[in-house]
Amino acid sequence: MNENRAPTDALDDADPVEADVAPDPREKPMGFLDHLEELRWTLIKCAIALAAAAGLVGYFLKEFNDVLLWPLRHVQAERDGLALELTTRSVMEGFSIVIQLCGFGGLALAAPFMIIFIGQFVAPALSDAEKRLVIPTGLSATVLFILGAAFGFFLLTPSTLRVSLEINDLMSYKPQWTPDSYYSLLTWLVLGVGAAFEFPLLIVMAVHFGVLRVETLRKFRRHSIVGIFIVAAVVTPTPDPFTQTMFAAPLYLLFEIAILVGARVQARRDARLAAAGIV
Repeated sequence: MNENRAPTDALDDADPVEADVAPDPREKPMGFLDHLEELRWTLIKCAIALAAAAGLVGYFLKEFNDVLLWPLRHVQAERDGLALELTTRSVMEGFSIVIQLCGFGGLALAAPFMIIFIGQFVAPALSDAEKRLVIPTGLSATVLFILGAAFGFFLLTPSTLRVSLEINDLMSYKPQWTPDSYYSLLTWLVLGVGAAFEFPLLIVMAVHFGVLRVETLRKFRRHSIVGIFIVAAVVTPTPDPFTQTMFAAPLYLLFEIAILVGARVQARRDARLAAAGIV
């Protein structure tokens, strides 16, 4: 059997109408207390991974902070080295920023390990069909989130900063941004855009489980454009049509890709159901 199959093939093989493999009668089922013990160790391993990752970020805090400041430095370089530095407004603001950087940075680094630990905990309860569905779904979700986060970091954040500076110039204001406002903007754009890029996967999953039909998606294409621009207006913090359009364009492209992938998944699902005599 060829193991290098496309994720959509794995989705098709994991059809919900497929019968589960009967459990081995020699295997003794775990009791309730055994499950609690497994859950306890899973949580402990996740906490250790998070603490280690947060400590690693804290050790390389300056280098990590320099990476996060790239959008600001990039915009400054575009404006002939604009003298714009982040200014703290309270005694404890620096401490809170350090805690946030270590917390969010550690969570980002530890997330893959935490997902593996949680997967090991729930894997025994999954059927073979569900296990074949989890792997391609997890990989697709990870890739989409990374693409969205990179898009928000390298494109949307600098664009938002440019718009803010232009508004300040127009109103003859002198910008004095705080670390809290900058990192809040960065977190919102990176995590928000990363989450928004997951919606094509949700569409494909809905088609796979028969909740949604591709014909419905094609019928409501115009409505989807309106919905995408509403999401863009919510995620992007500035009412800038250019930034919102720059965000909405890849979302609509992903929507069209989801329709193409969903059509393939739906065709195979309908064929399986027909062969099983369900349709």
